[in-house]
Amino acid sequence: MASTKAKAVAGGGALALAIGIITLFEGNVPDTYLDPIGIPTVCVGHTGSDVKMGQKKTAQECKALLSADLQVAWEAQARCLVNPEGLEPWTRAAFASFTFNVGVDAFCRSTLVRLANQGRIPEACREILRWTKAAGKELKGLIRRREAEYRLCLGEAF
Repeated sequence: MASTKAKAVAGGGALALAIGIITLFEGNVPDTYLDPIGIPTVCVGHTGSDVKMGQKKTAQECKALLSADLQVAWEAQARCLVNPEGLEPWTRAAFASFTFNVGVDAFCRSTLVRLANQGRIPEACREILRWTKAAGKELKGLIRRREAEYRLCLGEAF
């Protein structure tokens, strides 16, 4: 059984990886914009009822939003996965990026979670590749993101 310190280090590494991949694909735009399907978005992919067109955020506000949004994705793992601490840091990071993008409900109801909870991690990772559409339209950006998340999930370079 891993020590508390080892778990904390692994968790921190997973968070750093998650921030990296999320920022790579979301970018960091302080001015509110419409995402590819028309959802008002600000900073690092932050959406929600608090986002209004015309807003501009500071770097500190963007950092706080990313932290809060990532916390939501992290808590979804704790709620929906049987043993998230038992996953490799890179797998947790990929799942966090995926959850950040598709939302907690979609993550928790997904075949990915069912397979992960059965210990079928490579198959769970493969499920990421199926999520390339937004509003019924396949997006090239999502195809690239899912390929990177899939490779990260398996511990490969992307």
